[in-house]
Amino acid sequence: MDCFNTSRGLNSSLQLLNLVTSIPLFFFGLICNFIALWVFCCKLKKWTEMTVFMVNLIISDILAVLTLPFRVYAYMYTWNLGDETCTALLILYYINMYMSIFIITAISIDRYIAIRHPLKCKRWRSPVKATITCCVLWSVLIIIGVTNSLYSKDYAVDTCFQKVNTEPFAISLVFVLLGFTLPLIIISYCSVQVIITLLRKNSSDALKKKSKALKIIISNLVVFVICFLPIHVGYTLRFVTDSLNASCHTRQQINVYIHVTTLLANANCVLDCVCYFFAASEFWEIVFMN
Repeated sequence: MDCFNTSRGLNSSLQLLNLVTSIPLFFFGLICNFIALWVFCCKLKKWTEMTVFMVNLIISDILAVLTLPFRVYAYMYTWNLGDETCTALLILYYINMYMSIFIITAISIDRYIAIRHPLKCKRWRSPVKATITCCVLWSVLIIIGVTNSLYSKDYAVDTCFQKVNTEPFAISLVFVLLGFTLPLIIISYCSVQVIITLLRKNSSDALKKKSKALKIIISNLVVFVICFLPIHVGYTLRFVTDSLNASCHTRQQINVYIHVTTLLANANCVLDCVCYFFAASEFWEIVFMN
């Protein structure tokens, strides 16, 4: 059963939604991230662990943003830019989405170590170790992305960015469990522990700084959940419905849901820049106080 042969494109409402959201995200994403990259690379005299993670996060977000015009084109027209181009764009998009997730996780762990284990943090944290961590993450994700693209047949040549194969996509569960659920658990644990530690600090002089730090942590966690939870729920639902050979109507509804939640995931490229720029500039004021 092929539920998608009769309609290769999206309906007009989804096309319009993608158009009016992806274009602003593209321009704001490039502008904000390039400004942040300029600040971190040209204005900071000393690189810290946070700087290394932030620069890698910004690079991954820029690379993900660069795929948005092609995604809009694929949603609006029949894809005629070639199978190889589609494959390369898919690899680029998914590598950088999960790179963003893993770097946000690394930032949370780094923050947790600095706050909860201040005496050991110099041994566990350094710019070199942060660089090695990022290099390992890039290498693993590139290998997984390239390997997966050689075997995946879920995207037709004329519908790039749109899954048309109704066979269960098994690796999507791996992405859901290891690429989102595990990072979410780690980020949540680290955030809660840091919040508890900050609340125990009783210095009245640092009350304002503490309040800002708490807002940064909470906002980072909320943004992460809002951007990435819905799309991974969609991946899970699609795997289940494909496995159970659900009706075409059900699959098409989930397909619509995934398209909409993908826009939330794309918004993370802009929100990362805002949230973590303030985290880098203000959060660490309270880390080593007292």
